[in-house]
Amino acid sequence: MTADLFGVAEPPSDEPRVFSVSEITRTVRAVLEDEIGTVWVEGEVSNYRKQASGHQYFTLKDAQAQLACVWFARGGSRLKQVALTDGMQVQVRGALTVYEARGQYQLNVQLVQAGGAGLLQAKFEALKRKLEAEGLFAAERKRELPGFPAVVGIVTSPTGAALRDMLHVLARRAPWLRVIVSPARVQGEGAAAEIAAGIAALNELAAPPDVIVVARGGGSVEDLWAFNEEAVARAIVASAIPVVSAVGHEIDFTIADFAADLRAPTPSAAAELIAPDAAELTRELGQWATQLRRQMSAALGAQRVRLDFLARSTFFREPEQRLAAAQQRTDLAEEALRRAMREHLVARRQDVGALLAALRQYRPDQLLALRRQHYDALRAKFQARFDEARKEPKARFTRLAAMLRLLAPTATLARGYSITTTTDGSTIRSITDVQRGTQIVTRLADGEVKSRVET
Repeated sequence: MTADLFGVAEPPSDEPRVFSVSEITRTVRAVLEDEIGTVWVEGEVSNYRKQASGHQYFTLKDAQAQLACVWFARGGSRLKQVALTDGMQVQVRGALTVYEARGQYQLNVQLVQAGGAGLLQAKFEALKRKLEAEGLFAAERKRELPGFPAVVGIVTSPTGAALRDMLHVLARRAPWLRVIVSPARVQGEGAAAEIAAGIAALNELAAPPDVIVVARGGGSVEDLWAFNEEAVARAIVASAIPVVSAVGHEIDFTIADFAADLRAPTPSAAAELIAPDAAELTRELGQWATQLRRQMSAALGAQRVRLDFLARSTFFREPEQRLAAAQQRTDLAEEALRRAMREHLVARRQDVGALLAALRQYRPDQLLALRRQHYDALRAKFQARFDEARKEPKARFTRLAAMLRLLAPTATLARGYSITTTTDGSTIRSITDVQRGTQIVTRLADGEVKSRVET
């Protein structure tokens, strides 16, 4: 058993396997698409041509090799188009494949962007979207800068022009400010880590600054790239001290600008933003001093007029007479107060006497005795009425019993009368109630007699 170039096992044979052109081309295509797939390639555009269908064909080359490229119209219809020309340096993303009809491998283009800064811009946008989604750029997170900072911390290169410009502006505008420089490289490998460490170091000082400026002068995208690193953005957000980003020129934007509490277009502009202008402060203080003098002068004038009025008043012209009158009013008030107190005491004593008399009148033992006598009288009266009420029903009952005895059948029988009934108890009142042979019962006072009707 042997294996061919592409790992396909062959049965033992004296003859080598022979591929068709289509087979070998399809095999190569499968290897390219499966093993390599989508890639980014940078090179120079040549042999560019655009068909009426909108499809674009060009060759991407460098000094040693070239690669055929096809950019189908449907592949870029929803993307921002880049106008391709021969000699243009571009970065291309696409899928490697084989155009079988020619047996030529090519790149099916999906995206084209200008070379050099293209990949950096893509990284910039990706990181910006990520941090923005986390809320690191939210407006509500931004902090106000102190109006009159005493200490300013600067994270920058100690030998750069940015630091010299800032120190010059700060010395001119606010010579009393103290500046702490946290030195860091501002470009190249390791610069981002040094900038982040400088921000953290200023936060950890025993006497930290009131505001921090992260600064660097202008440069290319590559030169400013340290300020587009995630570590710098997170260090700015983690700072307990407000941070100003002053990187590059006014047209330059970095991730640090979005993360900072304030973006300054240049380092010099940052110095002007954070430091109050001494000349302007002097002018404002002069205006305030003038206004204060005017207000004090007006207040003193008003008090002087009031004092003159009081000096001409009766109180100051006749003080002893006014004092005697006041003492007399005080004596009268004292006398009236004493009289009112005596009257009040007399009235209160009368009230207390009345209350004591009422209390003696309503002594509990006397009230109980009166209530007990009243109760005993009521009980005797009730018992008498009850006994009287019992006598009348008893006498009436006796009379009714006598009447009942007189009217009872037994009394009639005792007087010699009898009652005749049939055997079923029906009273015989007429001869028509019986007939011959009827059994009858005659009830007498001392018993009963049973008989039969004959006629």
